[in-house]
Amino acid sequence: MLSLAAYLLVITSPLVSALRIGTWNMRYDSQSNDITVQESIDSLVDPLQNFTDLSISNGAEQPWSTRRVRIAEHVLNEGASILSIQEALVRQVNDLVELLGDEWSYVGVGRDDGIASGEFSAIFHKTTDVTLLWNDTFWLSNTPLEPSKYPGAGSYRIANVARFTTGCKTFTLINTHLDDISDDQRQLGASMILTRGKYEAVQSNGPVFVTGDFNSPSIGDDSAAYGIITGSHDLFAMNATWAAKYDICHKLSDFVMEDLRGQAPRRMVSKNYATYSGWTSPSDSSKWTRIDFVFGGSNGGWTANSYKVDSALSDDGLLMSDHRPTFVDISF
Repeated sequence: MLSLAAYLLVITSPLVSALRIGTWNMRYDSQSNDITVQESIDSLVDPLQNFTDLSISNGAEQPWSTRRVRIAEHVLNEGASILSIQEALVRQVNDLVELLGDEWSYVGVGRDDGIASGEFSAIFHKTTDVTLLWNDTFWLSNTPLEPSKYPGAGSYRIANVARFTTGCKTFTLINTHLDDISDDQRQLGASMILTRGKYEAVQSNGPVFVTGDFNSPSIGDDSAAYGIITGSHDLFAMNATWAAKYDICHKLSDFVMEDLRGQAPRRMVSKNYATYSGWTSPSDSSKWTRIDFVFGGSNGGWTANSYKVDSALSDDGLLMSDHRPTFVDISF
């Protein structure tokens, strides 16, 4: 049963029956500097000038201060209602808050301390389209309720959970970034997220979505995490106390997450397949792979109308990130 405060949020929320969900690994701020957002804006070139005369890179990584305005404008131009990001440090999160504007807000914490240290897997949302009801964070480790790292993993890994309402539909979204080193951590993370997603599907009787960089392709030797969340691979052993907390017995026993690339009409699916390109020349596709996903819970309540992997490349040779953004149009 909804509390009075939650009920008032629902009845005063915007009535939206369709929205666009995006996910994008921003690439962490590896070349930090003191350039302000306004200085980045002031340095933008004349939009009437021919980019072919302004080649500044050939796929090489550029500082966040060079990339951030393009990223924010791309998101705004795409008309997204939800943007899940991965790998952003606190400066990057704050810059996006400034660049996206007052209609946007976010939930999420730094993974290293649960506050602001380390990378965020934040969920940005447009407040004119959706209303946040609640959110929380758990760590994809053996001690999920405190900042912690799975043994053998390269980094701390978290999942952020948020419950939203559009006024027409209440839904849950889980955003994550699984480990790039440990396949066991990826399997654990996928198992925990599937378990939590199933729990939220039952508790809310509404749609559940999962977004993120899985560092796990859909096929091949490293695809176990993808297999777990889509139901073709057994769950990995989890913290018993945590698993019991989210045990829903036999309800939705066949619940899995469905890859929305396969759920949208074929004619509305992007012909771009890879979501990771690396920092390479546009002509070098040797590192390209699909490891970033948007999933929808098999309990339904949603329709995927289109699925698009955008280019992160501009005519001047600049890559906004080593990952491409993915956008999915959903209706309820």
